[in-house]
Amino acid sequence: MPELPEVEVVRLGLSPFLAGARVGNVRVFHERAVRRNEGDFSGELKDVEILHVSRRGKYLWLVTNGDMAVVIHLGMSGQLRMRSAHDADLAQFAQHPHLRLRFTLTDSQGKATFLDFLDQRTFGGMHLSPLVSVEGEKIPQSILHIARDPLDPHFSFNPFAQKLHRKKTEIKRALLDQSLISGVGNIYADEALWRSRVHGNFKADQLSDVVVEQLVHNVKEVMHEALEQGGTSFDSLYVNVNGESGYFSRNLNVYGRESEPCDRCGFPIERLKFMNRSSFYCPLCQSLEQGIA
Repeated sequence: MPELPEVEVVRLGLSPFLAGARVGNVRVFHERAVRRNEGDFSGELKDVEILHVSRRGKYLWLVTNGDMAVVIHLGMSGQLRMRSAHDADLAQFAQHPHLRLRFTLTDSQGKATFLDFLDQRTFGGMHLSPLVSVEGEKIPQSILHIARDPLDPHFSFNPFAQKLHRKKTEIKRALLDQSLISGVGNIYADEALWRSRVHGNFKADQLSDVVVEQLVHNVKEVMHEALEQGGTSFDSLYVNVNGESGYFSRNLNVYGRESEPCDRCGFPIERLKFMNRSSFYCPLCQSLEQGIA
């Protein structure tokens, strides 16, 4: 599933095309793509102007001139692809088996453009939500439960640490809790824990502030590095708005590297089952005792 860096790469790619664009019509090719929406999704968007593209954690939203947001979650395999009216593949993609939505737009220069939403596994989708003012900014009402992400300029360490210390669960599980800190998924949790020398099964309420602060620093650091390389792509399911893959997978220290030597100590990386997925870690660098400081 795309995590914060991948979603931010998509947001950055969309912004120059969508800011100031006007929606002509929206074609829905698969009902699950708008399954959370109440009312006429296509009808409510006709002739609205898109002001800008925002993000919190793994959620994107298009802010419209009607104080309404088009909230987007990419799910496991969602892709947003921009196309011009002269794109040779435009007609072909109208018959693409994974095309779920198509926005017909007029950009700020009056040119026709198209925004396609493709989703092979149909876990992603869009819905409309009113914008509400919270702490001086407007957020879609439907995602108010999503916490600030570590790259948010208003993210504050102390409130996060206080909430974390009340968690009676494993630190990795806490990092994946989007109501506690958003945008962190399986890949970047494993990478940040490795950099912090913390085992993912260590109890969150037993970590010192020193360790938690270092962990947050490493979460931010690994995400910034991933952003610089366009995110992490293991297959064709994650691409940017131009259909290009990210290259951070070449710099992963533990994730997906079972049995390979640890870049720090040379000990073989191990894989554990965790929440119907896998955790990767170095058993020498990340013993459970390493979480105590």
